[in-house]
Amino acid sequence: MAVDLARPFAHVPVLLGPVVDLLQPRAGGRYLDGTLGGGGHSQALLKASAPDGRVVGIDRDPQALAAATERLRAYGDRFLGLHGCFGDMEALAGGHGPFDGILLDLGVSSPQLDQAERGFSLQADAFPDMRMSSEGETASALLDRLDEASLVDILVRYGDEPRARRIARAILAGRPWTSTVELAACVARASGYRNSRVHPATRTFQALRVAVNDEEGELQRGLDAAERLLAPGGRLAVISFQSHEDRVVKHRFRELAGIDGPKDPYGQPVQVPAWELVTRKGIAGKDADTDNPRARSARLRVIARR
Repeated sequence: MAVDLARPFAHVPVLLGPVVDLLQPRAGGRYLDGTLGGGGHSQALLKASAPDGRVVGIDRDPQALAAATERLRAYGDRFLGLHGCFGDMEALAGGHGPFDGILLDLGVSSPQLDQAERGFSLQADAFPDMRMSSEGETASALLDRLDEASLVDILVRYGDEPRARRIARAILAGRPWTSTVELAACVARASGYRNSRVHPATRTFQALRVAVNDEEGELQRGLDAAERLLAPGGRLAVISFQSHEDRVVKHRFRELAGIDGPKDPYGQPVQVPAWELVTRKGIAGKDADTDNPRARSARLRVIARR
């Protein structure tokens, strides 16, 4: 996948106001934006932590990193952009911590969806790539090597697809895949969905994208690293867009806060938790960011180190 670094990367950040309010940036603070994207969240953190707060931004997409670095050039050495995956944040940015706040905005950004050659789109025809960078295995290559049971597991686990088996059989029968439009049409025929508000292949494409980019593994590694990189009193904010992502974040936060851990006979945590939930139920994008269509499925959860 060739990436045009000069191509515009305009992206409206989701839940910008709640993120800034809950991370509580301050002058002199250090913050890590693990999913830099277009740089909107990082810019807001830089403004709110003026005059000397610092932000380190990480992104695996070279185009996003280049665009955000240019956007934030005016902040000088208060901003540092790094290329890589947020799951590797400890190796990439550990020397710049500990951090007073860490943000993870999960999923794929609007420019990535809009650029047909990346292979995420259901309507614009392209090779089924679906990688967020030029590294690793494409969706087409993944489908070439999977057996039926493995593909069904991906569709159920990452797409919550109730008709996974019939879809998987049709996909494997049509290999090799070189067209996203043809792949989407195959899924639509096999699924049997009629009069759906969304394209019948939406869940399948989502599941393949998550598998191609190892998004669940990346999230687990990122949460592990964030625990170690946060300063006392620091806060971790995670914006998820899919139910399986939100489940991972919710359960991890509840474990850290002692809610799901061992209890004494009186129902209290055996040990005093080192963390506390800032948002007990999370903040829904459809309620808190009504002007941004992409925020409809978003949910923000925040936890703080005591």
